[in-house]
Amino acid sequence: MNDTQNKASIVFGMGCFWGAEKRMSEIPGVLDVESGYAGGDSTLTSYQEVLTLEKAIHIGMTDERNHAEVIKVTYDPQQVDLETLMIHFWQNHDPTQGDRQGNDVGSNYRSVIYYRQEDEKLLAEKTRDRYQQALTQRGYGEITTEIAPLKNYNRAEEYHQDYLQKNPHGYCGLGGTGVPYPD
Repeated sequence: MNDTQNKASIVFGMGCFWGAEKRMSEIPGVLDVESGYAGGDSTLTSYQEVLTLEKAIHIGMTDERNHAEVIKVTYDPQQVDLETLMIHFWQNHDPTQGDRQGNDVGSNYRSVIYYRQEDEKLLAEKTRDRYQQALTQRGYGEITTEIAPLKNYNRAEEYHQDYLQKNPHGYCGLGGTGVPYPD
């Protein structure tokens, strides 16, 4: 079988991509996790450009949509299904926080699922709605996760790739809600 037939990918944003990359790479069946930027109006290609645009947005100098820090998760669908990856996505961050995760604040830290195919969108919405029920029962607010078609994806700089593997004591503000996804 051709190697590409055993691969699929999805793009998630859970705040800072360092912790998201580490957590998703630990799932059996995940082949690669790459840090990047996506979902903005332009084709920004560097961390500094994303930060500069975020500052301009914050002070009202532009209404341009910024990129989110994201991870592209490449996986083998014969080893792990997309629903399992989405369950890990929901549980590994707080999708009710809007434009932030932990101490990281800004639209570039928003929760996102960027899909390529309609069935991925439908699964994202289905798992979101199911997880919302569990969050509501535990007193959490509405999920703010953006679910949208993938646009303007750019790989992050090399120093961001496998960052926490290279820097085991590096910062990771990622923290889930502690609410398990319903069985």
